[in-house]
Amino acid sequence: MDVLDVKEEIKQRFKLRTAKNRPFIVAIDGLGGAGKSTIAHHLVEELQSICTVTLIHIDNHIVERCKRYDTGHEEWFEYYYLQWDIESLKNNLFLPLHNCALLLNLPFYNQHTDTICERSMNIEANSIFIIEGIFLMRHEWRCFYDYSLYLDCPSSIREERVLQRDVYIGDFITRLHKYKSRYWPAEKYYLRKVNPLAVVDTVYEV
Repeated sequence: MDVLDVKEEIKQRFKLRTAKNRPFIVAIDGLGGAGKSTIAHHLVEELQSICTVTLIHIDNHIVERCKRYDTGHEEWFEYYYLQWDIESLKNNLFLPLHNCALLLNLPFYNQHTDTICERSMNIEANSIFIIEGIFLMRHEWRCFYDYSLYLDCPSSIREERVLQRDVYIGDFITRLHKYKSRYWPAEKYYLRKVNPLAVVDTVYEV
């Protein structure tokens, strides 16, 4: 399977959809470093020939640092459960999209100022709305997708990618420590608790 196969699958499901008064909602899930953003951008390019395509990255909608660090919980718990306001995103993104709202008011996180700014997004009914990010198959959200894709990438490749990529965290040792204490344990928890490979429509092996 490649991007063109995924495009054709989405294209066919979009044409056969019954809910034509709202966007067709696509989720691109996968663990850190799996290549979600790359695949998402390729799909946007490929699908724009059939309709308007909107792409959002769930990482743009996290909460302020004080709500997800030094909370008294373990670091993996902070990342999985507190990084996003799960209920707020359900009520302001997923439910409105699914219920035919064509105007969304979403919280966008500014990393430089550690603040949230609400912005409005106009959405077309006859369109595809792609949500890209980690932990998208958590039970609070997964019922809202019309099509879901999970990128299954070997851990050795993903780990090398994120450790080389995320220089904003600090030097290599600092990056490695953070991933070992925060990100990777949360990912393992997600795989055990949710088993996303078993609930998505398509598993894309990278």
